[in-house]
Amino acid sequence: MQQAFFLTGTDTEIGKTFASCALLHAWRSQGYRAVGYKPVAAGAEWLEERWSNEDARRLQQAGSPGFTLAEINPICLQAAVAPHIAAREEGRSIEQAEILTGFSALQPHAERIVVEGVGGFRVPLGENFDSADLAQSLRLPIILVVGLRLGCINHALLTAEAITARGLPLAGWIGNTLSPRMMRLEENLATLQTLLPAPCLGILPFVETGDAALAASHLRLEKLHSPTTSTPGGGVKRN
Repeated sequence: MQQAFFLTGTDTEIGKTFASCALLHAWRSQGYRAVGYKPVAAGAEWLEERWSNEDARRLQQAGSPGFTLAEINPICLQAAVAPHIAAREEGRSIEQAEILTGFSALQPHAERIVVEGVGGFRVPLGENFDSADLAQSLRLPIILVVGLRLGCINHALLTAEAITARGLPLAGWIGNTLSPRMMRLEENLATLQTLLPAPCLGILPFVETGDAALAASHLRLEKLHSPTTSTPGGGVKRN
């Protein structure tokens, strides 16, 4: 059985990649072949004769071996700004068809896939195309990462509303502790538990080193349910 999820966040810089990597570590510890897919990344450096995004490299390292950086991150933009602006500055466009093709290419080779969005749920990718449109086209259940800081309840509820308004299932949410000194953390978590219409998959602790493997044990993936995802070509082929 293959499962794939679209992971989005309540904002930018709230730990989507950290949570994605924790998911990959958790799945691999259960014996699954797992890969992260970051179709669009903005902010890159020139490494090994190509533009390379740090978050995409982290996904590659956390996932099962055998996947190239180009497969994990087909659209890598140089400037660390909104993707549609970075693409325009490079004289290119972000095409949904390219993203869907890249996802389909990964499907036969993995049992678990996490597709990491960019920024929040409604980030523009083109003139008439945003990350919510991409989530709809992929038709995947959504995992919401809530960055635990002041304002997170409002951001989480608004994002959950936007997800359900698109007819997409919210499979679960992950809280990510951005600071060990957040005031009223437990009270905020209790409110999120009560008001978000999906199970909490875990609260990731503040990890100063950013090591997602240390956070993976805090996930409760038995709460995560998803319909089986079709795998063109059948089975997991890549070793």
